[in-house]
Amino acid sequence: MKWMLAGLLSAVLLLGLMGCGKKETADEPNKAAEKPDVTIDYGESELYAKEELDDAIAVIEAEFSTWEGCELHSLTYGGDDACSEENVAWMNELRDEETSPEPFTQCVLFESSFHSPVEQRDAWDADTEYEGWQWWLARSEGGAWTLLTWGY
Repeated sequence: MKWMLAGLLSAVLLLGLMGCGKKETADEPNKAAEKPDVTIDYGESELYAKEELDDAIAVIEAEFSTWEGCELHSLTYGGDDACSEENVAWMNELRDEETSPEPFTQCVLFESSFHSPVEQRDAWDADTEYEGWQWWLARSEGGAWTLLTWGY
């Protein structure tokens, strides 16, 4: 039952996020080359080195880059307390055993702020700053981070 609920919630979130933004026209300059500054707050961590957090941030930024018209402003590490046994167990409930055959042993939380497109797009209110948007990632010990869920 939990798998069905998690799968349904993930599908709704993914469908709601599709189409965020506007397509570039031939008359517009290529803004992809202009990467806005994103404020990163690494906080303090006894679990992860900066490079490990950077690896997780790269996964988040790769997903966010598909949200056309949205502008990422900040990412904040959620702290070592987020890597609790309970949250690792939750990440394993969300795990796709085909793409992640090894059980997760670590997880990380980031919160972000971003601005939605000026024109209203699907799931976003037009021209709105979203704050506290959560990104949950997990990995097996020392492995690559997998983005499992995001939202409020």
